[in-house]
Amino acid sequence: MNKYAGACLGMIIVLFFSCSTGKNGYSPVKKYPAAVLRNDYILLKEVLENKHPSLYWYTGKDSMDLYFSRYYDEIKDSMTEQQFAWHIVAPLIDKIHCGHTSVSMSKGFVKWADKKRFPSFPLFIKVWNDTMAVTGNLNQQDSVFKRGTLITSVNGVRNSLQVTRMFNYLPEDGKANNVNFIRLSANFPYYHRNIYGLSKTYIVTYLDSNNRERTASIPVYTPPKDSVIKDSLAKVDRKKLPRLRSSFQYRSLVIDSTGTSAVMTLNTFSKGHLRKFFRRSFKKLTDKNIDNLILDIRSNGGGRVGLSTLLTRYISRYSFKVADSLYAVSRSLNPFTKYIKGNFLNNIELAIISRKKADGLYHLRHLENKLYTPRRNIGYKGDVYVLINGPTFSAAALFCNAIKGQPGILLIGEETGGGWHGNNGIMIPDITLPNTKIRVRLPLFRLVQYNHIPKTGTGIIPDIYIGTSYDALIKGYDKKMQVVKDLIRIKSTGQTPL
Repeated sequence: MNKYAGACLGMIIVLFFSCSTGKNGYSPVKKYPAAVLRNDYILLKEVLENKHPSLYWYTGKDSMDLYFSRYYDEIKDSMTEQQFAWHIVAPLIDKIHCGHTSVSMSKGFVKWADKKRFPSFPLFIKVWNDTMAVTGNLNQQDSVFKRGTLITSVNGVRNSLQVTRMFNYLPEDGKANNVNFIRLSANFPYYHRNIYGLSKTYIVTYLDSNNRERTASIPVYTPPKDSVIKDSLAKVDRKKLPRLRSSFQYRSLVIDSTGTSAVMTLNTFSKGHLRKFFRRSFKKLTDKNIDNLILDIRSNGGGRVGLSTLLTRYISRYSFKVADSLYAVSRSLNPFTKYIKGNFLNNIELAIISRKKADGLYHLRHLENKLYTPRRNIGYKGDVYVLINGPTFSAAALFCNAIKGQPGILLIGEETGGGWHGNNGIMIPDITLPNTKIRVRLPLFRLVQYNHIPKTGTGIIPDIYIGTSYDALIKGYDKKMQVVKDLIRIKSTGQTPL
């Protein structure tokens, strides 16, 4: 590990919470001896090698063995949980290239960090390709780095190198890194702090109004001591939302005032009483003869395959299957059961739902064999415009694969984060490492998509690509939605955009 980075990571705690211990007795500055960390690491390696269905899907065994050895050898001294998670476990997990295999801090750390604000790099940044634009500044008195300011380097590291390094700590399906651009854009200070560490000051190169490079020195953001949210405010914060408002955050249907189009937003396939929502929504679309449906799944990270399949039945013009193949490498979690969430219940479920086939693998035959047919009565017959991007993942990617290329349906936006060839999104319990209590998600089944493309590592490619718009970023409008509405308007004049 880079010694500077390791020391800076410790500063996150030392600067602000050097004497802090959570109510549960958790101490973020506790260091685990190297021997203890190696024990956790070896256990993780053994679980992955024996139970992960796609450990060598995108990284061959010889290469993966080298990575296992490399990061084991980097455990040379004691580390905090945070150092071990970010600089040993996270980059190892990235090499699997499975978006369903990711790292989380221990429950003790999460509880301790809840409602706290940490010193950090002060700029929020929208990241796309090798471009970075400021979207927010924690140092509110700063008059240089306003919204839209283009950054070219931080502490001498140019954008492309910075993004490449940060991607080495973040999981993705195959090579579908579009989801990681969104992650960095959502909270750049968080990722920069944990990957690069803290600096007292940052040397930031940017473009001025004449498109010339300038350099400025900006201080680390240090939140005031009273910035931790008080318990009384926290209680108000957790107040339950009314049911209608709560459901609205998961899904919604809005019909345009002209009665020619509707926007359906689906942010998950897990919550929001979707069966009832689909039934009522598609009946309304049918009854009102709505010709155009904009389906926005840009924030849909997946969820229940059954609900994704149900939506497909409302939209698809053809019969379809969920998977060409769907299997686990083992029918039991033994001898690691006690380290995996769900324990024996997972063993029972694996035994019930999977059957061994001639290839020696344990197949979920129901989803391999079942042919689903489109809904007849209230299945949608109009034109469908599906908005997608990096966070379109897992079950949402299954939906996109099933309907892509069908007449009257367009995928619009950016490449999905969910793999086009397949993913590992069925049954995903956590491994809890016994000493540090760090958690690693362990998918148990590999799913190869129905009528899958070759294993190139991409997400699902849109039919019409619409990338990040700098103008939209500055002015605050939705470029992708605007393009779709323009397509519908053009069609209404008698032309056919599909």
